[in-house]
Amino acid sequence: MDVFSFVYAALLCTVVVHGKPTLRKERVLHDPELGRPAHEDNKSFQYDHEAFLGKEEARTFDQLTPEESKDRLSKIVDRIDGNVDGYITTAELKAWIKRVQKRYVYENVAKVWTDYDLNKDNKISWDEYKQATYGYYLANPEEFDEATDQFSFKKMLPRDERRFKTADLNGDLAADREEFTSFLHPEEFEHMRDIVVLETLEDIDKNGDGHVDEDEYIADMFAHEDGGPEPDWVKTEREQFSDFRDLNKDGKMDQDEIRHWIMPQDYDHAQAEARHLVYESDQDKDQMLTKEEILGNWNMFVGSQATNYGEDLTKNHDEL
Repeated sequence: MDVFSFVYAALLCTVVVHGKPTLRKERVLHDPELGRPAHEDNKSFQYDHEAFLGKEEARTFDQLTPEESKDRLSKIVDRIDGNVDGYITTAELKAWIKRVQKRYVYENVAKVWTDYDLNKDNKISWDEYKQATYGYYLANPEEFDEATDQFSFKKMLPRDERRFKTADLNGDLAADREEFTSFLHPEEFEHMRDIVVLETLEDIDKNGDGHVDEDEYIADMFAHEDGGPEPDWVKTEREQFSDFRDLNKDGKMDQDEIRHWIMPQDYDHAQAEARHLVYESDQDKDQMLTKEEILGNWNMFVGSQATNYGEDLTKNHDEL
């Protein structure tokens, strides 16, 4: 689906802590970082760059000249061509995109690991995470009395504890790398999907009835502040709610309907992006790409900006 690109809202508080609580994300889940924005200008290749390279690598493109960028792209193509037949298939592109996006998840965990593994035992206990993230709040709760209620530390602490215990498969209240990865990126793990659905419901269900009605659904994405007419896209979302979200037509979404909404089973974003890249670059229409065809449309894959895949080229292919 992923990846969760998946972006958490910022906490509205001014205290300094080592980490941040796990907060609300974009609703529909994608592969990590992968999900084309609904209103993106189709002439922009930013989405393609981030899908093909990963978001962080895409940001470094401007360090290379077009010639250097094309040279590195040529080497990446060699890595994608798993059977070394000189052709890149949709399946090979899809596999590459999934590896790139999955790598982002584990690199993200690696970057924050030492912030939470306070005793350096290569595990992160619930107490360590709680202290790193909520230590200041627990020691100074009076400073948070006026914090924004929805994302206050008081509400997020039990929510994080519930998620941590779900990720902690062996129940020892200490997360290894895989368990902590599932805690930080629950959308990527099947056993965490119920938690993602429940957290989504809790975020949007303002009246606390255990369901999401149409007004709550709209309010999650649009703040009607000026009293004027709703934009056309909001009207479209209301139609989406009625036609596709509220499956049993009772005027509200339950947890099963929320799951169907945020975890659609009939659309593979990596597959769609791979097909898109092939379609746009396949000059002879044989449904495969040669290196020449990819380099001929290089700006769609990597643009005139730099990648930091130089170090990646020295890694084992299976590490991606």
